[in-house]
Amino acid sequence: MNSTHHTQRPAAVAGLFYPGDAVELRATLARLLGNAAPASVRPPRALIVPHAGYVYSGAVAAAAYRRLAHWRDAYHRVVLLGPPHRVPVRGAATVSADRFGGPLGSVAVDHDALAAPLARGEVVIDDAAHAAEHALEVQLPFLQSVLDTFTLVPLLIGEMPAAATARLIAPWWEDPGTLVVVSTDLSHFLDDTGARQLDAVTDGMIMALDEHGLTPEHACGCRALAGLLHLARARGAHIERAAQCNSGDTAGPRGRVVGYAAYVLDDGQ
Repeated sequence: MNSTHHTQRPAAVAGLFYPGDAVELRATLARLLGNAAPASVRPPRALIVPHAGYVYSGAVAAAAYRRLAHWRDAYHRVVLLGPPHRVPVRGAATVSADRFGGPLGSVAVDHDALAAPLARGEVVIDDAAHAAEHALEVQLPFLQSVLDTFTLVPLLIGEMPAAATARLIAPWWEDPGTLVVVSTDLSHFLDDTGARQLDAVTDGMIMALDEHGLTPEHACGCRALAGLLHLARARGAHIERAAQCNSGDTAGPRGRVVGYAAYVLDDGQ
């Protein structure tokens, strides 16, 4: 465990993955969300969204976030899970900081919600893993655009069985005022044809709520994703694909692409 006991985790990739200027960022978000499909009929319980730079995957992410349009005051907490790209994590890791900062203002970390899993050893504090990580941070401007005031439960999920991740998420899933968001991209650095083939397999697993066989080759956030799929299947959830493409479709060459997809889950009732 590594904790620096600071009070705010500052933005690490503002100006890189998304605009660092608040005015430009708001305009970018308004454009991306404005081009997306209308809101969901039922309030989502969870979203699966990509985490590349907005020029690459922002439109795909917006397709899921736009589904929250009629529910912006329904959620008081967001449980945000994703993979650690820079510092290895075993299990689930959160931060000691009181807030996550960014161009649109800071979001309070919900330490009350984390107290029980921290006490049980299901979650540890690892500020080093969070310090430069983009997977969670890039979701915050979207969340700040589509929701009213909310607190944040930031979790990086490393080596952790799907069932254990599902048990960690389960109490929050049961709370209608909590939204669960899993941040993950799909295949990495295949050519366009290979990426589409592999991403079609991954999409089939996600749509079937079947985490078995899901590996980092399919999705960089496969650990968090597997836990959500495990839980969603057990709860009889309904899932809908909101959008899917790869970086060759948006702003990159087709010889070496990253896959993106977004999904919306509700309780199926």
